[in-house]
Amino acid sequence: MFDELTGIFAGIAAVCSDYVLVPVLLLTAIYFTVLLRGVQFTMAGEMVRLLIRSGRRSHGISSFQAFAVSIASRVGTGNLAGVASAIAIGGPGAVFWMWCIALLGAASAFVESTLAQLFKIRGRQSYVGGPAYYILKGLGQRWWAVTFAVLITVTFGLAFNSVQSNTIAEAMANSFGVGRGITAIVVAVLSLFIICGGIRRISRISEIIVPVMAVGYLILAVTVIILNIHRVPEVVTLIFENAFGFNEVMGGTFGSALIMGVKRGLFSNEAGEGSTPNAAATATVSHPVKQGLIQALGVYTDTLIICSCTAFIILCSGLYIEGHNGIQLTQHAIDAGLHDGAGSLGSTFVCIAIFFFAFTSIIANYYYGEANLRFIRDNDRLINIYRLIVGVMVYAGGVASLDLVWGFADITMSLMTICNIAAILAMGRYAVILLRDYTDQRRRGLDPQYRGSTIPGIADRTECW
Repeated sequence: MFDELTGIFAGIAAVCSDYVLVPVLLLTAIYFTVLLRGVQFTMAGEMVRLLIRSGRRSHGISSFQAFAVSIASRVGTGNLAGVASAIAIGGPGAVFWMWCIALLGAASAFVESTLAQLFKIRGRQSYVGGPAYYILKGLGQRWWAVTFAVLITVTFGLAFNSVQSNTIAEAMANSFGVGRGITAIVVAVLSLFIICGGIRRISRISEIIVPVMAVGYLILAVTVIILNIHRVPEVVTLIFENAFGFNEVMGGTFGSALIMGVKRGLFSNEAGEGSTPNAAATATVSHPVKQGLIQALGVYTDTLIICSCTAFIILCSGLYIEGHNGIQLTQHAIDAGLHDGAGSLGSTFVCIAIFFFAFTSIIANYYYGEANLRFIRDNDRLINIYRLIVGVMVYAGGVASLDLVWGFADITMSLMTICNIAAILAMGRYAVILLRDYTDQRRRGLDPQYRGSTIPGIADRTECW
């Protein structure tokens, strides 16, 4: 039964993602890069400055906390297992296309997060917003907004969380021999404990765990790369040759590299997907562009730094040609990279890192689902039922096959992303106006403040400004 279901999901996912999602995603990213005059490049310094100055707030959610929640969702399975799968299936050239979708997709991330801030509303514990809200308020289309809300609730709360728990269970089994069922139960119980505390508990947990584990993983990755520094030039050449080489084009692996690079890049950095705007909307800022820039920086942090570290570890090891896939490939690659006899320590750390990365992704993913479920119907009983379903899916993902959970995730991710991209294309002009207003104020030496009169036509639909 599960084999048949896996085959069905794989067929549907191939159509949705390979032939629709990938070209739409690339074209949209290019369009916004041109429309916004390369904002993700020209204002990179401003992104860093804003993040450093964001800090904590005495009330509400700070820019950094919102950034941490979005990074918690981004930094997880996609960085360790997703990169491994992309290389195993698409070859080294997939890494180049992951870089491309990050560099270009940061523009899409800026637009969606800026719109989320513009159309956010006041919630119980913090501001609330995201694609469902800007579709309803910006376009006046409730059916469209509800469709997106349903898709993201299923995608993140159920599909993506099953992928995260699957990776945790696989890593624990590889490193410690712990049964997948036991790991699945533990992760499900811990997830339910955290998510019942709401966005404040989720943001506090994320801002503590994510930076610590990210720095720890980067230190391990840099150590492995330094130990294999003589292979780095060879790896860089391998990436570019496989991305554009004649043999790859003639052999058909060029398309596989592009598709896998874009798909797994999107799963990891979520640029244009419609997920991170839900976290971006919670922040208390003086101008929507501030959080838009900070969230664009998150795309770089995720893909250009963390995903690249994983890619170089795997390619330096050469193990991607031996049939390994997913988190197993990453663990074996680190064991091979630390060739001084301490390899098992590296693999163990990866297991611990993937536990925390994937676990924080689970709780951040849950929040995206809850925020959108409350958009559809703000009912506590419904939310409690949803929490239980999330717990069940976390358990189910831990015991299911890798191909089954990835197939399910690819289908729902494709539908949700296309729904969001259509919306931000329709409202992209607002991001252009806001960016112009922000840069004009900065040029005058001011700390930018947004006022409803900036875009008078929608002043009655932006309740928090």
